[in-house]
Amino acid sequence: EIQDLGYDVSLVEDGRVTFIGDMDALCRANIFLRTAERVMLQVGRFKAETFDELFEGVRAIPLEDWLPRDAAFPVKGWSLESQLHSVPDCQSIIKKAAAVRLGAAYGLSHMPETGVLYQMQFSIMKDEVRIYLDTSGTGLHKRGYRKVANLAPIRETLAAGILDIARIYPDTQLYDPFCGSGTFLIEAAYKAKNIAPGIYRRFAAEKWDSLPSKIWQTSREEAIEKIRKDIEFTAFGSDISQDSLEIAEANARRAGISGLIRLETADVKNFTIPDRK
Repeated sequence: EIQDLGYDVSLVEDGRVTFIGDMDALCRANIFLRTAERVMLQVGRFKAETFDELFEGVRAIPLEDWLPRDAAFPVKGWSLESQLHSVPDCQSIIKKAAAVRLGAAYGLSHMPETGVLYQMQFSIMKDEVRIYLDTSGTGLHKRGYRKVANLAPIRETLAAGILDIARIYPDTQLYDPFCGSGTFLIEAAYKAKNIAPGIYRRFAAEKWDSLPSKIWQTSREEAIEKIRKDIEFTAFGSDISQDSLEIAEANARRAGISGLIRLETADVKNFTIPDRK
């Protein structure tokens, strides 16, 4: 997905893909990526085996390039296979170091944190520290169309990944006899119509002064232009639960693709290929 957007992937790890891009890339990644859970801006990377090294590493990061003087910057993260294994202690050290850096940059003895949220996150793996700013806010699996779900719903990002493997095309005919709240059906319709999954939602970084609103507008305009208008895609969904189907219908309507989905109450033991007409 990242390469399709035109960016170079520099590192692939379990649960994390690193790529190089500008501010436009940050916006486009949030709006266009179907299987990513969130887009993080890496602002620092260094080795640390002691709390002093962690403090100095964070203090050396030019956080003032991104965070204004009134920024709220809570810290969260994780540590694995590292000398610094206490997450609460790491949170405290990183928070203090960030406050010292920003205080020195803005001439403040105390950071007010009354402004926009800049969620800081850290990962420490084998003593390598990475410091991020979370640009997404709410996880990217929350497209905005699924206000209600049935029991054990599948995440939209996971459904999108499975559908990528299934190879959904504009003329695909899709059947889901266990459709539940319709996540597979909707994500497939999004894929067939080339609707960017983040086109209708908002992101944390949209409130950042360091990112001009114009680039978000440009990315959304690009997403609108890329929507396929004339496609032959149809998705058939059935479920034994009428309540689930009502949820699926409401979700499809909110997603703006209800015309591409047909729903009926049925037991899977009676499933047959529906007539496409």
